[in-house]
Amino acid sequence: MRIGPHLHRIGNDIVAAYLIVTPEGITIIDAGLPGHWYDLTAELSSIGRSLDDVRGLVLTHGDSDHIGFAERLRREHGVPVYVHAADADRAQGGDKPKTPMGPLRIGPTLGFAAYALRKKGFRTEYLTQVVEVADGDVLDLPGSPRVVGLPGHSPGSIAIHVPIAEAVFVGDALTTRHVLTGRAGMQPAPFTDEPALALESLDRLAGLEATWVLPGHGTPWRGSPADVAAAVRAAA
Repeated sequence: MRIGPHLHRIGNDIVAAYLIVTPEGITIIDAGLPGHWYDLTAELSSIGRSLDDVRGLVLTHGDSDHIGFAERLRREHGVPVYVHAADADRAQGGDKPKTPMGPLRIGPTLGFAAYALRKKGFRTEYLTQVVEVADGDVLDLPGSPRVVGLPGHSPGSIAIHVPIAEAVFVGDALTTRHVLTGRAGMQPAPFTDEPALALESLDRLAGLEATWVLPGHGTPWRGSPADVAAAVRAAA
């Protein structure tokens, strides 16, 4: 789905990934669930591009619902996968701390589970090789994505700022649709390692120039990144 010039989304409000499309090639942000592979190839075909145009995949963090097709893309097409050094182990199948589920409603929770099942979320394929990045790095990829550290949801959670798309991708630093309650609107994401740190990290978005704030779960949010931290804290 085209959101704007250079900017496409695959998946839906339950789980999403994004494409930065330029004449020089394509950068993918997050890899959703394994079954999103077919959404990816369909989206590329619809815009007259192919997997050969993909230059890199950048992960906002290493959780299983963000690394879905990453290893397949790396293994079969030689596409490098970038992740913050603090989440490299998680993306490669390392231990993840157990976090409280928090509030939930049966309908949305079952809907999330059913969607994950349909998209082969039970077949997590962890990465065997990653390219580690750090806060402040500007990657040599289409759109020149810049890494902004947002620790909290996980140690290596990052935002990815892509000026050409007027977008900042925030992964699970926040959500605009809670997968367990169905609640809409900007709010903290569930399954967060350190909730207080995650809220504090959102202040780092304030200086970014963008018109889109794009979470891994929920509707794309149009507005200034400067307004994000206050909105999420108000909903916390």
